[in-house]
Amino acid sequence: MLALLNISKTFYSRSAENKVINKLSLTVKKGTVFGFLGANGAGKTTTLKMIVGLLFTDTGTIKIGKDSSTSLAARQRIGFMSESPQFYRHLTVAEVLEFVGQLYGLEPAEITKRTKELLKDVGLAANANLLCKKMSKGMHQRLGFAAAMMNDPELLVLDEPLDGLDPLGRLDFKRLMVKLKKRGTTIFFSSHILADVEELCDEVAIIDKGKIVCQGSPKSLLKGRKQTLEEFFVTTVTKSSS
Repeated sequence: MLALLNISKTFYSRSAENKVINKLSLTVKKGTVFGFLGANGAGKTTTLKMIVGLLFTDTGTIKIGKDSSTSLAARQRIGFMSESPQFYRHLTVAEVLEFVGQLYGLEPAEITKRTKELLKDVGLAANANLLCKKMSKGMHQRLGFAAAMMNDPELLVLDEPLDGLDPLGRLDFKRLMVKLKKRGTTIFFSSHILADVEELCDEVAIIDKGKIVCQGSPKSLLKGRKQTLEEFFVTTVTKSSS
């Protein structure tokens, strides 16, 4: 469903250059949940932004199915939630989803239907008429998740979706991700909450200094080790950086 083929990305300033992604390659199978892990500054968000077309690769290609990630066909199949979703403060929760639906070219009846369903799914049905400027951090996360699903995407790309949620919110999100997977949605997400990653993911990759240093299913990576995924992550990144 998703293929990153030898991609690189460098950012330049007046005094230096910073190679954030260095010839990175990975594939994500259709209908799976893939966890993309790394310390702060490892290149996770840059990679996610290149997948959804907010940044362009310097070298290499990204494919969504058979289509280039830069094509309109690919972008219509993607849903994206940024690390800190922001919305027009004067709009209500429901109006945000209606606006997103219009951007995707959905019919009015479909927008109304999807808005009602998604607000229920993310636990915001009672807050449909609440102004965005009055939302809490957790509500922003819930609305960001709903907006990412508005076009019923084949590939859902999520940057730290569980950040800022209380335990009940995290549980709701995990249940929703399992539900989406059962429907055949492919989910690619980053997270620092590795207990949840271990629970949800079919496969994970650990990135350090713009390169994949470890990849596999949580079960295979932890086989024969008396470690949690979080402990394995710390050991792997520390060894890679030394």
